Amino acid sequence: MADSFVQKITMSEAKLLSNIAKTNQYQVTFSGLSGKTELMEHFATSYNPPIDLKGKFSSLKLGILCSDASLPTSSFATAEVKDNFMGIPQEFAHTRLFTDIDFTFYVDDDYETIRFFEGWMDFISGGNLPGEPAVQSETGSSVYRRFNYPKRYKADSMYITKFERNYGRELNYQFINAFPKGMTAIPVSYGGADLLKVTVSFNYDRYIVKYNSKTTTTTTTTTSSSSSSSSTTLVPISAGASGGQGVQYIPQGMTYAEAASQGKVYSSPYALQ
Repeated sequence: MADSFVQKITMSEAKLLSNIAKTNQYQVTFSGLSGKTELMEHFATSYNPPIDLKGKFSSLKLGILCSDASLPTSSFATAEVKDNFMGIPQEFAHTRLFTDIDFTFYVDDDYETIRFFEGWMDFISGGNLPGEPAVQSETGSSVYRRFNYPKRYKADSMYITKFERNYGRELNYQFINAFPKGMTAIPVSYGGADLLKVTVSFNYDRYIVKYNSKTTTTTTTTTSSSSSSSSTTLVPISAGASGGQGVQYIPQGMTYAEAASQGKVYSSPYALQ
């Protein structure tokens, strides 16, 4: 008879279900856009008011406005081999595939979120560059698009960090060479008001995931020692009792001889604080 894999679960093992990660603690960050000189000039000259990528918009504000995100995953493209073992086909991985990822952002009341992504995509598809001939008017009958080089519009890094309430452990995903591939339509309608959102699909070359764990052993030891010291009350003794000049202080509950032998005779009541 085959061995059974069914086992009893103890209460201590069942407590694992209380340590499940939550979905609503994360942060999205864009990095490297400020180093894209042509993209920066495009935002500064083609929009009124201009979008300041050197400020906190891409590094902080855009991340706060991100209402929905997804942690990325990957898959493998495989090739099938049928000749190694008769009647048994096998597959072998040959390429790792990174799928596009979607982020949803709240739209602020000055529409800076929409203007940012529309401007980024406009630059990708041929936004004017300083010193180069202007693209034909958008309303003209002979308008055309001349796409920019990838190094000009791909963000060096885009991050999504998944953490928990105690900030003790986190997963940090870094997207390499990310850029907006598409924006979904934004529905508006009469009736009850709702928050306006825009969903942007990003493509990237690859991602890197890192696990960070903040150890608290040293901090706990130091804090424990500090708490122990600060909780000790020093009491004064007279100069005659100590055989010295002035008032001295020793820990409460100890005799002068015990305190002196342990080096715990102090000249100030605040010596342990």
